Amino acid sequence: MPSPEVTQAAAALSAAPVVTLGRILRRVEDDPDFADDLLAALQGHPARGLRVGVTGPAGVGKSTLCAALARTLREQSHRIGVLAIDPSSPRTGGAVLGDRLRFGAHAHQDGLYLRSLATRGETGGLAAAVEASCRALEVAGYDVVLIETVGVGQDEVEVADVVDVVVVCQAPGLGDDIQAMKAGLLEIADVLVVNKADREGAARAAAELGALRRWTTGGPTDVLQTVAQRGIGVAEVWAAVSKVGRRREDPEALQRRLLRRVSRLLEQRLRRRWHDTPPAAGLDHAALLAEARAALADPGGQ
Repeated sequence: MPSPEVTQAAAALSAAPVVTLGRILRRVEDDPDFADDLLAALQGHPARGLRVGVTGPAGVGKSTLCAALARTLREQSHRIGVLAIDPSSPRTGGAVLGDRLRFGAHAHQDGLYLRSLATRGETGGLAAAVEASCRALEVAGYDVVLIETVGVGQDEVEVADVVDVVVVCQAPGLGDDIQAMKAGLLEIADVLVVNKADREGAARAAAELGALRRWTTGGPTDVLQTVAQRGIGVAEVWAAVSKVGRRREDPEALQRRLLRRVSRLLEQRLRRRWHDTPPAAGLDHAALLAEARAALADPGGQ
């Protein structure tokens, strides 16, 4: 049974002013138990937004692309929530970077809400509070939620478990990063983007990225080129994201995504519980997690 505080927070979200939403999201980030209870209280709420993950190595302009996408979407009357995942401060545990620094004057637009979330030990470029934060934004009326990961390693693909559409971003002039990109990150990509396309080598980078996608996954090889700082190519990125999002409205596809999200939440909770109260010696943590995931994927199985 949710506590009165959680019940009040869940009820307040539907008409939450920005200040109230900020307080709730701060509580979600600081208290994992509150986040779990809030998710339970919001279960069944009809509000659902399109979640878009923007990921890729550090230095490719993910923040700039998110800001440009947000401006484009506001022009189309969408309400945008942006969760910018930052490294944790070693002193406070909070996010190192300020969300307002990312968007400048655009951070104060009506219908645009920005928040930085600290990773707090989570891998894969995400934050522990990201699922509850996304759900809170959806219930508060934000119909698109952009999630910008920290600069990820090539095998860190957890963002695909949280969002509906994954945008993988690269840029020219980053040495051997494109050639070093492994299949994992390419497999989760729904939209491939080479940002900073006004730089020398952009066309080559796009061709290499498309070829690498074809060789490693056999998936679509279209690569969009953007100069996000000047808004060039951003409308095309949103058109591609929207096209993928419409395909993902299929009930079976939606159910698969929800199962992945539940599986990730279960794994987080088990790891947190084991950290607080280690289980008996000899238990195979990895095997227990695999068994739990299998049970979620096949509830009727034996």
